[in-house]
Amino acid sequence: MTQTRSPRGGPRQTSRKLARQDSGARKDARPGSGKPSRPKAAAKPKAAGPRAVKPAATKTPAAAKTPAAPKAAAPPSTQTAPTTPSKRVQRAATTATLATGIQTLIVEPDEQDMRLDRFLAARFPQLAFTHLQRIIRTGQLRVDGKRVKPNDRIAAGASVRVPPLKMEEQRPRSPTRNESDLEFLKGITLYEDKDVLVIDKPAGLASQGGSGTTRHVDGLLEAMRNEKGEKPRLVHRLDKETSGCLVVAKSRFAASVLAKSFRSRTTRKVYWAIVAGVPKTRQGRVSTYIAKEMLPDGDSRMRVAEHGEEGAEHALTYYAVVEASAQKLAWVSLKPVTGRTHQLRVHAASIGHPIIGDPKYFNIENWELPGGIQSRLHLLARRIVVPHPRTGKPIDVTAPLPPHMQQTFNLLGLETDAYDPIVEAPEA
Repeated sequence: MTQTRSPRGGPRQTSRKLARQDSGARKDARPGSGKPSRPKAAAKPKAAGPRAVKPAATKTPAAAKTPAAPKAAAPPSTQTAPTTPSKRVQRAATTATLATGIQTLIVEPDEQDMRLDRFLAARFPQLAFTHLQRIIRTGQLRVDGKRVKPNDRIAAGASVRVPPLKMEEQRPRSPTRNESDLEFLKGITLYEDKDVLVIDKPAGLASQGGSGTTRHVDGLLEAMRNEKGEKPRLVHRLDKETSGCLVVAKSRFAASVLAKSFRSRTTRKVYWAIVAGVPKTRQGRVSTYIAKEMLPDGDSRMRVAEHGEEGAEHALTYYAVVEASAQKLAWVSLKPVTGRTHQLRVHAASIGHPIIGDPKYFNIENWELPGGIQSRLHLLARRIVVPHPRTGKPIDVTAPLPPHMQQTFNLLGLETDAYDPIVEAPEA
């Protein structure tokens, strides 16, 4: 606060003058040199009438002795620069806003080209993935005012309108559960660095949650949240009964780069399967269109469709027979170029050699499994080669056979180190 100099003395008053003031000798205080408000110790002014309207200007001994410096400093709250809220606070605010009404989200630059459903899953981990997909399909969510599909890619700067949703209160995860989940993930880890995690997903464990699914990989990854609150993200998915290599991004940056790698088909995947019968063409390709169809019981499945049919997407797979067993079964290696839902299972069935143990697409009547072979899906995501998101160098990971497939290989006398001709298949 700036002091105003009085015409005579002001702040430079001598000690004699202060002494006279202390003794009450001064009768006429000069305005402008004291505090603007009347101190509690101030005596009642003697002046009456119109002159008594400015008692606050009267200078008293208390006002003269009060140091000015402390009053000149602004309160600490007005001088401290605002701090950026933590990720935890931001998530809490997001939850509160989402629970009370419509919210508009702006896509950040590092979220460019993300699938819409995965963008929402990253922003709102409190909601089930299937629920997020449902509000997109029903048109409740809009991007730049338009209806969209769950797998549509979003552009940086796009405006995403989120409808009012009721958030279920999540119980905090217990340290014991986190420890158990971390131990489980550690036991199935094939590769890990600060950006990428590749696990050997067991058959029977879903990649993500759904109706009636409480334990899944996406839920297990909650135990791996870092100090910033970031949770690792699935880059792609495997069917529940398919085992093998599953890639996980440990940061938003890695997720964005890896997603582009999968989309641009620079990632190479090799699957192993045991199929019914032996294909006459030992090495070939299957190119079809695939679409979803609803079954009478309310379930859904994929089917081969015609070009131009609504919802139909092109699917391309290369295959090679590695070994055959008495013309009854064949070990087939598969290289999917596209990544459609149930693509390999549909393509194997479409050429008359469905994968054994497939409850949805096995279509050979009166066919029985040889003795000792379990009736479980014999499909393994055997190998994946993906460019590292930072260095671009290939990460090459191979998964072992799951127990039920290892048992079948043993019964049929198949050796996993046999030459795999799929390496000679084209890449596109």
